[in-house]
Amino acid sequence: MSKTSRTSITMPSTAKKGSIIEIRAIAQHDMESGFRYTESGKLVPRDIIRVFTCSYNDVEVFRADFYPGIGANPLIIFTTIAVESGTLEFKWLGDDGYEAINQASITVN
Repeated sequence: MSKTSRTSITMPSTAKKGSIIEIRAIAQHDMESGFRYTESGKLVPRDIIRVFTCSYNDVEVFRADFYPGIGANPLIIFTTIAVESGTLEFKWLGDDGYEAINQASITVN
């Protein structure tokens, strides 16, 4: 598992029904591409976030797959439509068993 990992979500806590909301999700993660070598010539194993998903009241509304070219601390910005009050769940999955889950609530009126 990564040495450091912290997630953060920025999104509105309230919205009008049918409005578009912007969501920003970031994971601070020590990424390793799997292509670097140590000074002694040993290959540094790959350690990246591979999948990010966002579910809105248990329905997946956004998904991103990442590959070795992704930079450290990926910032993901996307939109969805505020359809009902509920919970958004954000999940990051990666190499070596890495998993981080974050949740945020929204009230739709």
